[in-house]
Amino acid sequence: MRRTAVSRTRALPDTGRLALWCLTILVSLLLSAQAVFASADLRRFVGTYRGTAEVEQLDGKVEQRDMSVTIQVTYDGFWVQWSTAIRRADGREKTKTYKIEFLPSERSGVYAAAMKTNVFGHTVQMNPMEGEPFVWARVIDDTLTVFSLYVAENGDYLMQQYDRTLAEGGLKLDFSSHRNGLASRTVTTFLTRDD
Repeated sequence: MRRTAVSRTRALPDTGRLALWCLTILVSLLLSAQAVFASADLRRFVGTYRGTAEVEQLDGKVEQRDMSVTIQVTYDGFWVQWSTAIRRADGREKTKTYKIEFLPSERSGVYAAAMKTNVFGHTVQMNPMEGEPFVWARVIDDTLTVFSLYVAENGDYLMQQYDRTLAEGGLKLDFSSHRNGLASRTVTTFLTRDD
């Protein structure tokens, strides 16, 4: 009986695939490190804050407004919920509440609003050409800013800016509104952090 020798050779891994695998792992680590760094920066703002402000209307009347904001970090971004309760002189009260989730963009410290879901289940920005607000946020030093851009049917625009700056015991809120580039309203107040 004749024996045949079988030659066994070990296949070396494909260096191209190995390099691609290593690159994929490296990119994943960098992105997760960036998300951790961003969330650590945002954690400074986490909490619920409350305060009041006097707001002068276009007709010169002054309205008292109760304001609150809650900021929370999520797995991949953060959300901001704010409320304004308008107390009129005749005792009536009207409350408006908004909640928007933000996700990191490709720009450091700039966040895109995730306000609606597309047909593929991904969160996307709203369309200002359809009367929806275009919203984004940024963090510079101790200030978290939320911008809202509205485009009217006639092409006019309204730009709102909420600057929330960390201060001892809470947040300093600076709100400004511009219509077609002209300042129409400003509000500054202090919001105390809830314990």
